[in-house]
Amino acid sequence: MKKLLGVLLAITMSWPVGATVLNNVEVIGEIQTIASDVRVNRDATDAQVYNTGTSARVMAGLSADLVEDVTANLLFQYANTWGNDFAAGNSVQNYWDGIRLVNANVVLHNLLCAFDVTVGRQFYGDEDSAVMYVGPNHYNAEFNGYAPSLDAVKLAYADDVKALTLIAGRVNATHTAGLNNTAAVAPIHAIGGWVTAPTFDVYGADFKLHMGDQATAQVYGYDVRNYNTAYLVDGAVENYNDDDSGIYGAKLAMNGEAFRASAEYARNFGGSRLIKEHKGTGDMVKVDAAMDIEAITARGTFLYARENFWAFGNYTPGLLVGHSLGGAIFDYTANHGVRMFNLGFDMKPADKWTFSLDGYAFQGREGHHAATWEADLTAKYDHNEYVQLFAGAGYAKYGNDATSAFNKENMGKDNVKGQLGMLIKF
Repeated sequence: MKKLLGVLLAITMSWPVGATVLNNVEVIGEIQTIASDVRVNRDATDAQVYNTGTSARVMAGLSADLVEDVTANLLFQYANTWGNDFAAGNSVQNYWDGIRLVNANVVLHNLLCAFDVTVGRQFYGDEDSAVMYVGPNHYNAEFNGYAPSLDAVKLAYADDVKALTLIAGRVNATHTAGLNNTAAVAPIHAIGGWVTAPTFDVYGADFKLHMGDQATAQVYGYDVRNYNTAYLVDGAVENYNDDDSGIYGAKLAMNGEAFRASAEYARNFGGSRLIKEHKGTGDMVKVDAAMDIEAITARGTFLYARENFWAFGNYTPGLLVGHSLGGAIFDYTANHGVRMFNLGFDMKPADKWTFSLDGYAFQGREGHHAATWEADLTAKYDHNEYVQLFAGAGYAKYGNDATSAFNKENMGKDNVKGQLGMLIKF
């Protein structure tokens, strides 16, 4: 952390004394530290499935107005696991080599009196999206490594009724790695979707329409160029090196004062041109609902995906089983998709405390085998508006689904995981 702040201070102080173009300079970033352990942590191939140990990710940077309606953002990141270097520390060069530039962009505001344009390396999307998100993950030990970003141009327009976002860019500098763990915290992202190709281009559009005060309709589409995709054809996985492949979908949401609900449908495409499909093209349905009852929020989620539906989302339900669904291919079982039910409750016994209790049932989409059941208890404590402590414990009883990493034959009849963490945002 001191290293990053020193670099930022040097950049700031090196600016010419007479310069007046820097205004509203802010230090931005976050620090997330998570310690976790699990009772059973090996699959049939003797690979580590969960993070065991303590990992930390530090992001620090500057945001400043260069001139009128022009903002520059610079953000560095560093990730490591405790005990990964010598007790006395490594050399300065070792730590310097671990620093990555995750954001470096310029934002033009009110372009043509209507648009905001972001040019350069940036994050993109909503963190809770199951379809598209490029950025840091929170509250999940298996994803506390280097965060991904896009080198892109993003154009955004919004008013009281509608919002449009267009993006075109490239994902690069990815690493070959599977699920994140203590020894592999360095991969740029634990999601498999970001590691199957070293470089690929993304073109996307997202349009939202506000229908009154409580309803929102959304349609989106993302074309991925030169990306190796997999489809389920007659029960077997086939890979295609398509010129174009991607995801398109729609979402309808209602946001009342005490009741919220949404329904989303997304579908893959792939071929020699846009909106062309192979046999076995995957799709996904996700339905969410929540209701506030005084200090308690009751909520539920249904997720259904088939035919190796793949995406770049960030939906990671639960502490144990769900992190395998965090993007890439939504396939809980061996090529049979996923059918998931979730029922949860959030309770706020005091202003600074939030407790959550969740139950999950995971199955292959056909429901031919007994479900895997998971129960999680999590807590968050807001020390102040910048600092939050969190903890969680999960228990999973594995069913008979034929997945290599999570069935009871390979992982045991049940499993337990616990984690503690701290998140500081500034």
